Amino acid sequence: MPHVVVIGAGITGVTSAYELINLGYQVTVIDKHLFPAMETSFANGGQLSACNAEVWNQKSTVLKGIKWMTQKNAPLLLNPSFSVHKYAWLMEFLGNIKHYKENTHETVRLALMARQRLFAIADEEHIDFDLEKRGILHFYHTEYDYKVATQVNDMLCEGGLARHAVSVDEIKTIEPTLTGNYYGGFYCPDDATGDIHKFTKGLAEVTQKKGAKYLFGTEVIDFNHHSQSVEIKIKTSSENLKDNEKAETEIIQADAVLVCGGVGSYQLSHQLGDRVNVYPVKGYSITVQLDDERSIQNAPWVSLLDESAKIVTSRLGANRFRVAGTAEFNGYNRDIRAERIQPLIDWVNRNFDISTEHSIPWTGLRPMMPNMMPVIQQGKRERVFYNTGHGHLGWTLSAATAVLISQEISQKIPV
Repeated sequence: MPHVVVIGAGITGVTSAYELINLGYQVTVIDKHLFPAMETSFANGGQLSACNAEVWNQKSTVLKGIKWMTQKNAPLLLNPSFSVHKYAWLMEFLGNIKHYKENTHETVRLALMARQRLFAIADEEHIDFDLEKRGILHFYHTEYDYKVATQVNDMLCEGGLARHAVSVDEIKTIEPTLTGNYYGGFYCPDDATGDIHKFTKGLAEVTQKKGAKYLFGTEVIDFNHHSQSVEIKIKTSSENLKDNEKAETEIIQADAVLVCGGVGSYQLSHQLGDRVNVYPVKGYSITVQLDDERSIQNAPWVSLLDESAKIVTSRLGANRFRVAGTAEFNGYNRDIRAERIQPLIDWVNRNFDISTEHSIPWTGLRPMMPNMMPVIQQGKRERVFYNTGHGHLGWTLSAATAVLISQEISQKIPV
């Protein structure tokens, strides 16, 4: 039975482990944290959103980014300080503007495939993750924004998405708790929301029962390639060490390595002789605790996307309301900045009659490629594979990319 080592226990790593173990592989998953889904898969916006499949490679995105550089609370923020990695990534981003339409269509295709697969997994494995199949509602505040969105909607529908225009009255009918003023919107009835952390944790438990081994609190420090195997050198991660304890090292033998390392994939690919140009794009969320009856009644159940503010929402069960947004190009900085959290709280207060007294802030680093497409491929070496770089759509795409990479591995290293 071939042994595949998966690096990373986020949503892409765990879904990949699930598909591989179902194909008959021996699977070991390595993660530096003590539990699954502790980084970008912890508290994202919650949307399983084929309707948000538009890639960002547009001139208008670049112009907005330049315009917003001096505004600390802007939806998109670029730290202009010099970094070779950052500016090389940005140049590649500009070079992919010409692939905007085809990449958007391909992302729609992957998202629709992933949505079907994720629902099937959840049903088959009985995973509870606050799934809500109520669709996603996009709304716009101005005629200009709505007209631009109409062109995007036509392109998404060309790619196979079911999404239609809705009037202001229909917006209020679909989600009666909204209290703001809107020009128009679009509704994708087949999209959904759910708690990514609960799903990933639940699926990790399923894979463990099927025989997968998880090495939590463990870091990968080196690789050695042989004709018939790969050696992975690991050590105990700092958060798994007790006071004055030294990190122990160990060698694991594998038939293949699958990198699902999120923003760490950039460094891991370099160690493996490849270049996977993932850059960390920071996002923020708040989880509003719905502690009183008024808030429970007035928080929306339908998932929302406010295009002008670049903010998304998800209802996670009766007592939690997730609000997320912003994109920040600021390296590997994981600090939670008050000036980035406050706009999320202000937005909730403008649009809903609920209490934001108990709001839990969070930030995560999206692993983003310059073309906004996930990397699902074999590396230069025959026993190295990648499933990474999903950007803001890891939750949306991972169930499909896990199937695709597991099929790729099965063709190259059959059971």
